[in-house]
Amino acid sequence: QKDPEATKKEQLSVKKLRVVLFALCSSTEQAAQHFRNPPRRIRRWLRRFQAFHDDRPELSEGKYLSLEAEEKLAEWVLTQREQQLPVNEETLFQKATKIGRSLEGGFQISYEWAVRFMLRHHLSTHTRRGVAHPLPKEIQGNAGAFIEFVQRQIHTQDLPLAMIAAVDEISLFLDVEILGSDDRKEHALQTVGNGEPWCELVLTVLADGSVLPALVVSRGGLPCPAAVPKSILLESKENGCGDDEIMELWAARVWRKHTECRGGASKGMLVLDCHRTHLSEEVLAVLSAAGALPAVIPAGCSSRIQPLDVCVKRSLKSFLHKKWKERAKDLADSDSSALLQLLLGWLGEALEILGNCPELIQKSFLVASVLPGPAGNSGSPRRNGDEQEELITAMEERLKIAKTRESSPEFPENDDPEADPEILHRLFEGESEAESFYGFEEADLELMEI
Repeated sequence: QKDPEATKKEQLSVKKLRVVLFALCSSTEQAAQHFRNPPRRIRRWLRRFQAFHDDRPELSEGKYLSLEAEEKLAEWVLTQREQQLPVNEETLFQKATKIGRSLEGGFQISYEWAVRFMLRHHLSTHTRRGVAHPLPKEIQGNAGAFIEFVQRQIHTQDLPLAMIAAVDEISLFLDVEILGSDDRKEHALQTVGNGEPWCELVLTVLADGSVLPALVVSRGGLPCPAAVPKSILLESKENGCGDDEIMELWAARVWRKHTECRGGASKGMLVLDCHRTHLSEEVLAVLSAAGALPAVIPAGCSSRIQPLDVCVKRSLKSFLHKKWKERAKDLADSDSSALLQLLLGWLGEALEILGNCPELIQKSFLVASVLPGPAGNSGSPRRNGDEQEELITAMEERLKIAKTRESSPEFPENDDPEADPEILHRLFEGESEAESFYGFEEADLELMEI
């Protein structure tokens, strides 16, 4: 039996659990900035939490939500993220309370439960092996049916790879108040948020590895035309565009031009999310007229079966955040037009790099199971997870956003631990507790922790 003092030492305080939950909902880097704690320390707390609870599975039984209720909550987290809406401590607890009341009456909720929930359902935002993890049961069934449908359509209609497209949006939110602050400017640009976005980026990649021009829809003033890279089609409206209008613009300016370049006769397939497109009858008619079959991904499945989610979107977001962070201190007095000009330059730079990575984009379609593997079957979850991890690493190297090092050369600063104990073990393997922070002993470290 373990010594009580050792047990006490392994359990995390409520304050530490709150930091860990923040890291799982957002990222280790954002948690480190928000709570002013080194990323390595936060990862260390997560490892300690996992080790403590792995030895005590009974702690998670019968105290909180039922498995059915947790599945519903996990579905909500996934769909929130698809819509680029924030998932944080407040929204998670509110939704958990609502689900708990509707299904089984009162229940106990805590930070300890919330961290276990996020780990148990593989909901860490920056997992690098997301396709290897199972989805909630109902969503998993929908995902399987969708993959079967898409692969059957590709085969029966003999669709060429150049006419199989993945389409998705990235919304950018600009907080003018934060931009004008003294010490938080690097957080003014975000890819999740409430309200109307500053810019919408519509990305399109093809199964043959090609990248089509990105459609950028912005609010406010336009930069000079010379500032718009050739790989970007810019639309600007004072009050922005609705989702239907964005899709109609995309069909006219991106997809129709692509089909015209191929003679206009080929049929095509568009793999796109059910969120943020609001596929109305008008939009479906426009896509149909352009010879495109919309393959609409079921809610909650995008993180596993949207080719753009497998690798490209996360790498592009990291690239834009990195560029913004490097320039944030100089941008406080810039007007919207100047900021947009900078954004377009960064996006053009990234699209040029993506255009030179056809093999990575092709593999994204395979890892997402939109295309069957060489043997005619989708790969195993473990193999696809391995390939996703390799894809992300390769894309980050091409975009020169390989994770920065903190105090140790072995571990990346923003490499978030995953729920799988095997992955956690791999992440922290060989890391000495006593040598974690510049030679401080464990007792010294405890004094520094919140």
